[in-house]
Amino acid sequence: MRSHELTLGRSFGVVFDHGDDFYPALADFCRTNNLQQGYIPSFIAGFSEVDLVGTCDKLDNPEAPVWSKVHLTNVEAFGGGSLAYDPDTDTISPHIHVAVGLKEHAASGYTSHLLSAKVLFLAELLIIEVLQPTMTRTPRSDLYDVPLLEFRKGTPPNS
Repeated sequence: MRSHELTLGRSFGVVFDHGDDFYPALADFCRTNNLQQGYIPSFIAGFSEVDLVGTCDKLDNPEAPVWSKVHLTNVEAFGGGSLAYDPDTDTISPHIHVAVGLKEHAASGYTSHLLSAKVLFLAELLIIEVLQPTMTRTPRSDLYDVPLLEFRKGTPPNS
């Protein structure tokens, strides 16, 4: 287990508009507000299209991560996640999971890691800035190169 006391900064209510691509809109928001790291405790959204991590194939190694995607359309979503700082690219590194329901299939549900999404009508997010410590994601070679959240003393460079 890893933990670190967080020093919180600003809190934002953010609305992405109809037709926005979720991750580019999130990156634009962070750049505009000079926000490098934080938490998205929850959000609600409609997505006209969404790609989630998933497969219907038999897994050779059930403990290994799945790198393929499932494409869904016309969904309602509830999600949350974290935003870490990537010093190599000077950008945010989001990690977001969602639970989605297919509207025309009795709200049949899927839950997984969000790869991409296009907003349908709106997405309403709460974003809480973390000032300290620096939050980064480092790929772990012993865990299939999955990038895991790390806490490092200090503040991110542009804070």
